[in-house]
Amino acid sequence: MPISDLPFRLDIPTAVAAIGPHIRLTPVLRVPDLVSPEGRNVFLKLESLQVTGSFKVRGAANRLLSLSDEETARGVVACSSGNHGRAVAHMAGVLGVPAVICVPDWVDAVKLEGMKAAGARVILSGATYDEAEAMATSLAEEEGRAFVQPFDDPWIAAGQGTLGLEILDQIPELGTVLIPLSGGGLAGGVAYALKERLPSVRIIGVSAANARVMYESLRAGKPISMEEEETLAEALSGGIGLTNRYSLTLVRELVDEHVLVREDEIRRAMLYAFKSLNLLVEGGGAVALAALLCRGWDLIEDGGGGNVGVVVSGGNVSLQRLLQLTQEPPSA
Repeated sequence: MPISDLPFRLDIPTAVAAIGPHIRLTPVLRVPDLVSPEGRNVFLKLESLQVTGSFKVRGAANRLLSLSDEETARGVVACSSGNHGRAVAHMAGVLGVPAVICVPDWVDAVKLEGMKAAGARVILSGATYDEAEAMATSLAEEEGRAFVQPFDDPWIAAGQGTLGLEILDQIPELGTVLIPLSGGGLAGGVAYALKERLPSVRIIGVSAANARVMYESLRAGKPISMEEEETLAEALSGGIGLTNRYSLTLVRELVDEHVLVREDEIRRAMLYAFKSLNLLVEGGGAVALAALLCRGWDLIEDGGGGNVGVVVSGGNVSLQRLLQLTQEPPSA
């Protein structure tokens, strides 16, 4: 679907101007050992080096900067499996907004500590992401706080879309972009930004097989819920919301292809980034790289040529966890 036919618009240029003082222009890294036989280069867009360690600060900044004075005074609440909560906590601290973050009990310790260090009140809210979301929406109603959606919000998606404009500026002769996909704020926002400027670009959304609610919702033609499964890509866990209004539409209309990666493939990508590139990349941030490493150039042979961008969306993983992966047998 052409951008002009979507039922809503994302104001990405305004987001660029708004969040500029609060984010980093993250680098791209050309990977010499990932070059196609035809000479197509692979560039990693390193949002793992972004403020708070992930792309999430883009959307969080854009949303919190849109709050009214009254909303700012009352404060915000968010639910998160880690990175969104850390980003909201950080921006709330910068802007002086009281913040409560509801997280599942299994939240990564690195991300949990980051939220607390930023000054947010963090509530462990149950065994699943959906339980954390229920707690957050309840608190928003009870305490009159603005609920900061992790993905299904035009402000959030526009903030994430600013990454797409950077990719266009940084990667020459762009043909294909691989993007991690969960709730769809990142993939949908970036796809919107890219296709608005370069309609020919091919977008591949990559989900963890153990966190594939968006993938299955697209197959079903509507938002569905699924039981959560354990995954190295815990940042991608959780549902997309049964009342999803924006991100499912963006992904359905603008993402050209979908790929699922297994746990052993995610592990391989994390270790490749660590050992070969000296990069700390968390499981959710590594899925797009995993797709290319493990599926090879056949994955993008229909892309019409051009260089390949791979979004490395987060780096909030402990060195101890990476060292454990070097010693554990791979799991399917």
